[in-house]
Amino acid sequence: QAQLVESGGGVVQVGGSLRLSCAASGLNFNSVGMAWFRQAPGKEREFVAALTWNGVTAEYGDSVAGRFTITRYNPTNAVYLQMNNLTLEDPAVSYCAADPTSFRPFISRTEFTLWGQGTQVTVAS
Repeated sequence: QAQLVESGGGVVQVGGSLRLSCAASGLNFNSVGMAWFRQAPGKEREFVAALTWNGVTAEYGDSVAGRFTITRYNPTNAVYLQMNNLTLEDPAVSYCAADPTSFRPFISRTEFTLWGQGTQVTVAS
């Protein structure tokens, strides 16, 4: 079965940076889009970033655009989220997600239906 395992969460000072990692298994990673979502306490789940199967199109949520970058490294079935200039609005559990439809040429936020367990991001002043 498909599995996504996030890592790299932790505590960082406001203005600092973190890189989250997601290791995928049990799916055709090289042909599917990948994404990151997050959920803060008392808030609804929020779209963060996504990347198409071939890495040519990236999309970011308004609250993170210009600060976060999503990348993928297919030889190890990995997707990353580089987070810079973290603020007190960024603490959340961050989830890696996959779109199971192969070769989708665009990002459809509702199609990321495979999820990891999440990793905690904490920002300290």
